[in-house]
This record gives sequence, C-alpha cells and structure tokens, in this order.
Amino acid sequence: MLFNSISFFIFLPIVFILYWFVFSKKTSFQNAFILIASYVFYALWDWRFLFLILASTLVDYFMGQLIFKSPSGKRRKTWLWISILFNIGLLGFFKYYNFFVESWIDLLNTVGYPITNTWTLQIILPVGISFYTFQTMSYSLDIYYNRLTPTKNFISFATFVGFFPQLVAGPIERASNLLTQLSKKRNFDYRQCTDGLKLILWGLFKKVAIADAIAPIVDDIFANYTDHPASTLILGVCLFSFQVYGDFSGYSDIAIGTSKMLGIELMSNFKFPTFSRNVAEYWQRWHISLSTWFRHYLYIPLGGSRGSKLSSVRNICIIFIVSGFWHGANWTFIAWGAIHALFYIPVFLMGKNRIYMNNVVAENRMLPSLKEVLQIISTFILVTFSRIFFRSESITDAWGYLKRIFSDFSFEQYHHPLGYRMIDYFILLGIFILYEFRIRRDERSPFKFKSRIVRFAAYTLVILSMLLFFDDTTDRSFIYFQF
Repeated sequence: MLFNSISFFIFLPIVFILYWFVFSKKTSFQNAFILIASYVFYALWDWRFLFLILASTLVDYFMGQLIFKSPSGKRRKTWLWISILFNIGLLGFFKYYNFFVESWIDLLNTVGYPITNTWTLQIILPVGISFYTFQTMSYSLDIYYNRLTPTKNFISFATFVGFFPQLVAGPIERASNLLTQLSKKRNFDYRQCTDGLKLILWGLFKKVAIADAIAPIVDDIFANYTDHPASTLILGVCLFSFQVYGDFSGYSDIAIGTSKMLGIELMSNFKFPTFSRNVAEYWQRWHISLSTWFRHYLYIPLGGSRGSKLSSVRNICIIFIVSGFWHGANWTFIAWGAIHALFYIPVFLMGKNRIYMNNVVAENRMLPSLKEVLQIISTFILVTFSRIFFRSESITDAWGYLKRIFSDFSFEQYHHPLGYRMIDYFILLGIFILYEFRIRRDERSPFKFKSRIVRFAAYTLVILSMLLFFDDTTDRSFIYFQF
C-alpha cells in the first residue's frame, strides 16, 4: 500500500478511529490492533512475505531472551551470531543472491572460463526487508552490549518490528525509542495529531509536487543520455538530487506524521541536507537512521576513530562501501559509497567532520554568508556528482554519462518529455528551496506561522501545487522501496 494512494487514505482514518475510540483502553489492545493493521498494510503488497517478517520477529525475540539470560560471554555471542546470520542470510538471499552469482560468472568469463549454465533465480525482493532486518538486529545487538533489557511481551516486540508507518522505508528505529513507547499506554493528544497531519501534508507535497513531477524528466534524460549535451545531463542529475530528496524525505515525513497521529514519536530521518556545508554535515542530515545505525553497530565496533589515522580511514571506507551495498545489489551503489568515502576522508583528516553538528546554516541570521553559500553549493555539486552512479543502471552507463558531460560542451534548451513548460518546474523548485531554508531550524514544523491567514494560505498553495503538478503517467512508488 502506497502512502500516496487512495487506499491509504481510506486505511488511515479507519485505523485512527478504531485505535483511539475502540482499542484505547489498554496498551495491549492498542498494540495488538496496530500489529494486525501493520500486517494488513504489508499483506496488500504480497501476503507471502509476511512469513519473513514473522520469522525475523520470532528469531530475534527469542535470541534477545537467550542473550540476556546467558551467564557466559561465549554463549551470549553464539546467540547473537545466530540472530545476525539469520537476518543477514534473509537479506543476502533475497537481495544479493543473483548479484553474487552474476558477478562470479562474469569473473570466470573474464579469466577464460566461460559459463554457459547460470544459477540465477527469479527472486522477488520483499519490500522493506533491508529496513526491518536492520531494526531487529539492532535489538539483539543492544541487548548484547547491555544497552537494553529485552521485553517479555511478544506482541509489543512484534509491533516494534512491523509498525506500519516505518515498516517499508524507515526510519530504522532502535528499541530504546520505539519499543519503549509501545510499552506504555498512549493517550490522545490533539496537538500531536494536528502536527502529524501537517507533516503528512508536507510529505505528500514533496512526493507529489516535487519528486513525482520531476521523475519523467529525470527518466528521459538518463534513459537517453547519449542523445543529450552536457547542459542537459547536468540538468538531469541535478533534478535527480531533488527527486530522490523529495521522494525519500517525503516518505519519512508521512511516516513520522502518521506515527504522531497514533501517539508515537519516531526519530527524524532528514534535517535539510540540501543546506549542508560539507560532506560530513550532509551525512549528519541525510538518512540519519541508517547513518547512526552504521556508526553504532559497525564503525564504533571496528574501532571508530580511536586508533591511528590509517585505521580510522579504513573504517570510514568500510562503512561507506557497506552503506552503498546496502542500497542495492549493483556495482553502481558500491561505487557511489566509495565516492562518498573519498569525499569524507579529507574532511575527517582536517578535523572538520564534527564542526557543524549542533548548528544550522545561518544560525540566528536571516541569510547565509557568502562563505556558507559557496560551501553549500560545493557540497551539493559533490553529492550530485556521486548520484550519477546511484541513478545509472550500470557502471558502463555511469561512465558514459560522465564522458558525455566532459566531451560535449554544447548547450541546448531541454523540452519536457510530456510537453509541459520547464520554467514552471524551475519556479516551483526555487520556491521550495527558499521555503525549506526558512524552516531549516525545525524539520517537524513545516507550517509554523503565527498568523492563521498565512497558515491557511500555505496549506492552500501546497494543495494547489500538488493538484497542478500531479501526473498520473508517473510511477508513484517510492524510490527507496527497491532497497
């Protein structure tokens, strides 16, 4: 079920009404109902994959208990590895099996051992598997590192794993936040509910009026990159940066807003990464739940930055390459992760990777300084450059795209593949960037105005923009569903 579908706008009010007016007397009733609703939500994709979620839930629930009760470190580690290997095994088979087989065959063919029979399988990637497997693994890891006491309530734990607002594309929650809230009774809060509705509206705007509106342009340029000059190719990858941001942050806003309506506060997943002043700040603001997951469960256990500069650089390379591979079973994602490692390492070596952690651009000022503007533009250029690999179908296509940029310097006016005026999209993006800059201090309050008239005007303009730029010929699924 898509957040931007008619079925979801029928599903959500029904869940909301039953949750608050029928099942609100006890926490156990609330959780049991949300669990059923979550399984229905996911089953509408493909009911067969519910067994995978249930299997991951059962394994990590019991492994958590066994890790906690085990007296010896060796036995605790055994139970932990069962949890890790089970989840990585699920992820590896459904997401990476064909990738490894095809890569092995390509390698053998390259060294002179041609393979005529292939062992690839027709595997359907279960939606959200990269997200919920990481979420359940974090539970076992937190228990192992004595950061968390396991819950004995299976329904609460199953709800933590399958919570429908963030099940298929995050944020990747830790039990210390989400499970703790699910263990307590939630009471209806009108302000929290209205704040949730505002976030849902803002998320839908970013998805429909920004990401989906741009999608046909990006698809056309990347599919026909050999026919376009550098000016059009640069336009295509710049627009893709806004597409993927609007798509994924829009999903996160809708997920957080929906959770708010149910009395649950999820972690922020995006904090205006467009206004980052270096690559390190970008990764503190982009897909925050995944970045923090890798920092807590991979980077720090590897030694983090506690050792020598060389070992720290090695650890940085590992987490970025693994992060790239997490995104998809394609060498393009590995290359994308490696490129970000190359961008991040100089910032780390100069000691500038943490200087922007506690402030936003133009802190306490209306406008950024010239230095900040140049920093934002240079960071955007670097991040956008890497997305050529993220968006391309293959390494060959990515290199071909780059070669066209640096070999054909001619300029041509690009025409929308569906015949619409390009100037309308540029105006919309300009207004969107300026508006996000205005609200950059609080990602959860997109319509924070003292005047009711101004708020009403903002709601009206957002809704009209969605109606104006809505395109039913575009694939309306979310980009990160493929991960």
